[in-house]
Amino acid sequence: MDNSASPSAPPRRTRRIALLGLALLGLAGAVFVVRGPLLMAAPMCVSGQWQGCFGTFNGVVLMTLVALPLAALVAWALARRRRRAGVTSAWRMSLAEVGMVHGTVPFLWMTMMPGAAPGTAPARVSLVPLRDLVTMGPLGIVGNLLVFAALGFFAPMRCAALASVPRILALGAGCSVLVETAQYVLRLDRVSSVDDVLVNAVGAVLAALASRRWWRTTAKAPSDRPRPALASAG
Repeated sequence: MDNSASPSAPPRRTRRIALLGLALLGLAGAVFVVRGPLLMAAPMCVSGQWQGCFGTFNGVVLMTLVALPLAALVAWALARRRRRAGVTSAWRMSLAEVGMVHGTVPFLWMTMMPGAAPGTAPARVSLVPLRDLVTMGPLGIVGNLLVFAALGFFAPMRCAALASVPRILALGAGCSVLVETAQYVLRLDRVSSVDDVLVNAVGAVLAALASRRWWRTTAKAPSDRPRPALASAG
């Protein structure tokens, strides 16, 4: 009887529990940091003032946190369906897909919020690198780093073709260029800045490096490769 696979199960389960615990602690810490703005947005959402929920940064952050259980349920349903179909790495693929969407869409929504005079203010472009970093401030820099952080973190886990730093850098920069172009074309009274592109791309790369050990590769594990049939003796 071969019991070679049984000793690895408890450590793997323990690792998953530890990662889940760390994720919950990180989420709790993030909620504690932004508890003030969330408490400001919550009464408007409860009273049905949807402009306060989806038209302000605080409201979008609150809605993102409220939707976390739904995102977890979708990831579970996708993983269960894939496991029934015999798909390998079902959980990794499902978490990566849901994580990319849930972690990126709210930031895109916030970046596309119009300024004070949308449609009437002239479109503004800043093409001098590093000039706008001074005016961003720490909060603005952190926000720009997070815009495509979820995409950079989960994309290499989902797609082996993106499992390299240069490709993630190109992906983050390309997506950021599209956002800045949309801001300019739609005249949202926002500054389309090259520094936003640079910081967005750096944020995607840093997040990708944090998930490097879980990147999906094209090579199969030795245990998954078909073994050649043994020639019959004699």
